[in-house]
Amino acid sequence: MSGRVTDKVAVITGAARGQGRSHAVRLAQEGADIIAVDICAPISANSPIPPATPDDLAHTADLVKAHNRRVVTAEVDVRDFDALKAAVDGGVEQLGRLDVIVANAGIGNGGHTLDRTSAEDWDDMIGVNLSGVWKTVKAAVPHLISGGNGGSIILTGSVGALKAYPNTGHYIAAKHGVVGLMRAFAVELGQHFIRVNSVHPTNVNTPMFMNEGTMKLFRPDLESPGPDDMAVAAQFMHTLPVGWVEPDDVSNAVLFLASEESRYVTGLPLTVDAGSMLK
Repeated sequence: MSGRVTDKVAVITGAARGQGRSHAVRLAQEGADIIAVDICAPISANSPIPPATPDDLAHTADLVKAHNRRVVTAEVDVRDFDALKAAVDGGVEQLGRLDVIVANAGIGNGGHTLDRTSAEDWDDMIGVNLSGVWKTVKAAVPHLISGGNGGSIILTGSVGALKAYPNTGHYIAAKHGVVGLMRAFAVELGQHFIRVNSVHPTNVNTPMFMNEGTMKLFRPDLESPGPDDMAVAAQFMHTLPVGWVEPDDVSNAVLFLASEESRYVTGLPLTVDAGSMLK
């Protein structure tokens, strides 16, 4: 099967690398043009994860173009509604329409219990992982409504949107909020034949997971843990014997939700979790 989103246009936040880049490439493979948005700069002073760069976003664009699809890029902070709206409006003006919104941008920071989480880490987390999702949809959905062709909105959640883990409470709170946004938008936008769903990955092999801070979180018993050390602990999260999934695994779920194959699917929290929710 090919051409599952032929001639559709998708806006994707957090598109410079990781899951966002994977989503952009997968949708392009199936015929979509892409508006790729990323801040390409540091967000949280306390994040152990190096930020994406303008070169990362340019590489995403090159990967999309390699599939003979058009792409518009913008370096925008999803917390800045006016800049985000301008980027989306400009992309739609160049590409002619909008059909799919993938609100994917997200961060990880902190690593403390909630009572020890700093106000700065809390504000950054909620600002990007929750408010940024709302602002992305708010900025882009008028184009879906005015287009009159329905559309699909996909929000990036997490297994942490559906259950709790220690030392990540601000992340858990933000991602639980994403489920609320998804369901509320699904109810409000259904009259326009706009479907709204969320994807909920477990650990994903991206820089947000594969970093020194996360490895030490999983293996505090080791001074300098590596991926193999982390895998031993991470497998206990899952029913299937893996420590994490690949970005493509999540992108395949995003593609399904973006395509007409899911034309009557809305309000669904779709897990890509190796059976984590069974534990």
